[in-house]
Amino acid sequence: MTVPLTVSEGAPLRLYLTKRVPKKVNEPVEAKVLAPLFAFDREVVPNGTQVFGHVSRLEPVSKWARTKAVLGGDFSPLHIAEIEFTSMQLPDGRRMELQTVETPGLNSIAVLKPPKQKPVQNQPASHGGVIGSAEHKAKEQVDLQIERIKGIPDLVRGTNKKEWLYDYTMSRLPYHPQYVRNRTRFDAVLKAPLSFGAASLNPDSLALIGSQPVPGSIAHARLVTSVDSLKSKPGEKVEAVLEQPLFSADHKLVLPEGTLVTGSVVMTKPAGWFHHAGRLRFTFKDIELTPEAAALEDARKTSPPAPAAAPARNEPRQLQLRTQAQLSGAESATAPVNVDSEGGVQAKESKTRFIGTAIALLITRAAADNDEGRHHLETNGQSPNVGGRTLGGGLGFGLLGAIAAQSSNNVGAALSYYGLAWTVFSTVIARGAEVQFDRNSAIDIGFNPRNAPK
Repeated sequence: MTVPLTVSEGAPLRLYLTKRVPKKVNEPVEAKVLAPLFAFDREVVPNGTQVFGHVSRLEPVSKWARTKAVLGGDFSPLHIAEIEFTSMQLPDGRRMELQTVETPGLNSIAVLKPPKQKPVQNQPASHGGVIGSAEHKAKEQVDLQIERIKGIPDLVRGTNKKEWLYDYTMSRLPYHPQYVRNRTRFDAVLKAPLSFGAASLNPDSLALIGSQPVPGSIAHARLVTSVDSLKSKPGEKVEAVLEQPLFSADHKLVLPEGTLVTGSVVMTKPAGWFHHAGRLRFTFKDIELTPEAAALEDARKTSPPAPAAAPARNEPRQLQLRTQAQLSGAESATAPVNVDSEGGVQAKESKTRFIGTAIALLITRAAADNDEGRHHLETNGQSPNVGGRTLGGGLGFGLLGAIAAQSSNNVGAALSYYGLAWTVFSTVIARGAEVQFDRNSAIDIGFNPRNAPK
């Protein structure tokens, strides 16, 4: 049995930049693959594969983003760099041409040193008989998936503190150069399929193809439909495609890459004022194999030698089955999220945002401190509270505000109050983050077939 090894059009290449890129048209770009690409039952593009491209065009930021920057004293003509990736070099030295959709960077930085995982200790099964056997197989399956699948929390997260400090300092300048940061992540969607030839398969390895995943099985997938806690409604259809094959504990293929999993939105709650975060929940109930998998299943069920007059099929049969699955991990497009044990998702609000509010209060207090008893008056009657009013001006209007604050203590105090008001609004009063999953967002799907609908 043979199967073509093809990465389909629309699949995303999950990449990260290996060096900072100036926001200039035709600027060369170098990146590496962050999550491997799979075709049917095997890896075809490993982690670390080099990918090359260029800045194809520059797009202006939104009016709201531009207004916020100006209010903060940044008058640079801000742009978003759209990058197109055109080739990649495989570990064996082969160079493949690519066609990807022009794409901006994601709002996250690649973590190249994933957190250490705690060792899993063997524990006796809590049940005997069939249930105990299922639990044991489920544990083996989870262990296998830990080895095979790079978890979503390990793909992403936060920014390098030194780079953040540098970027923040530069943003306080009225004009500054613009870059796409080193290790910025990209989901570069393929405009044309990638072919890696064909592979021969052992029929024994296909004995479980299209069968129900055992309890506790976790599959790594990408969303085909976008879901949003603000716009989505209960009952809306949700579709996802497996990015990596799912195997049994004895390494028999259960669901190949490209398998379609379908479900619906169960609950949505939009974000509210005072940073009440949005909430969302959706489940999956149907599995549909790829045409190639359905054809292999048909061929496997045909006992060799096949009858000479066997009827030919015009199209491969689509194998479908019912299941019960829920979200076990996810990456939101706008903010980090928490996924609970029932698959519910809530946007994660950073508690450190209050540090900025506290610092703004201290700066405002320093800027407004014109106590004659502690400050020697200048000849013009102004208190020489240079440090306080400089910080206050910078809080309100960046470098220009710090310069303007030198004209008067009152100017420095006024700018500091303005900066404090803006900080309090953005960290305390503003609306919370929505749960937003764009097309191709990475998710982990946990199966529980024992509760599968009839």
